[in-house]
Amino acid sequence: MLNVFFYSSTANWERYKSPLRAAFKKIGLKVTLRNDMPSEEVDYIILSNNNSLINFLPYKRLKAVLNLWAGVEHTAQNPTLQVPLTRMVDPAMTQGMIEWVTGHVLRHHLGMDAHINAVPGEWNQKAPPLAWQRKVAILGLGELGYPCAQTLAQIGFIVHGWSRSPKLINGIKSYHGEDGLVAALTGVDMVVLLLPATYETENTLNAMTLNALKTGAVVINPGRGHLIDDNALISALNCGQVSHATLDTFRTEPLPSEHPFWHHPKITVTPHIASESRPDSASQVIAQNIQRAETGQSLLHIVNQQLGY
Repeated sequence: MLNVFFYSSTANWERYKSPLRAAFKKIGLKVTLRNDMPSEEVDYIILSNNNSLINFLPYKRLKAVLNLWAGVEHTAQNPTLQVPLTRMVDPAMTQGMIEWVTGHVLRHHLGMDAHINAVPGEWNQKAPPLAWQRKVAILGLGELGYPCAQTLAQIGFIVHGWSRSPKLINGIKSYHGEDGLVAALTGVDMVVLLLPATYETENTLNAMTLNALKTGAVVINPGRGHLIDDNALISALNCGQVSHATLDTFRTEPLPSEHPFWHHPKITVTPHIASESRPDSASQVIAQNIQRAETGQSLLHIVNQQLGY
């Protein structure tokens, strides 16, 4: 019998306990799953996106920590973690991100806000450009950025992709490294941020890189809050270099009610919903990974703790 400790909020426990138990049963794993368990009895920890510092040292039997979310930066930096850490890579999460990114890119491409908020009786019969006349940069070509870039390219957008290391993707002009960032952003109509949160990626969009965008470009951030220099973004919005920003992630969450992003007329705030983990599908991923570990196979989606993703 394996002992699995679900370390999360009570609300998440209520959402996940039944799907997890069903997933363990489906593949024949005998598991005791609880949200309170003596540290010396724990074999695996299922961890939700939790910023609190956990001391993993008392968990002497611990074999792995399995994160329910794609973002693992806080746990990866924990010096007490001495076992493998996995991040969530789930088809449902990927599909959710594709839909959110594609929806907001098309929203801005088609100028939908102008029609939704139009003055009654105002007849502005101006068609938008076609997709192949727009350049979209995707920063980050990992498990989420890669399929989003592919989808936008299939629609017809001119897609620039940027990543830490070289990538070869059909239909996408790829850039990499520090030297490639400005080149990837130069003259683009929209930029979508899907990078991990690391020391190197902080303030990827700053005064200099924002200035590389086409005047009036749109910023879309479903990645991590610290990828953007908040003050530089507001300045770019105020001067017209950026026409709108749609933001789903923030340095502090929930976003404080007094934060200027809530009140800026050119910013859309969404409450970190672009790529939510779905209990049914995420539970199957967790169960399959524990089964792999118990049958001598390597864990999937192991985090490089030095890189932070």
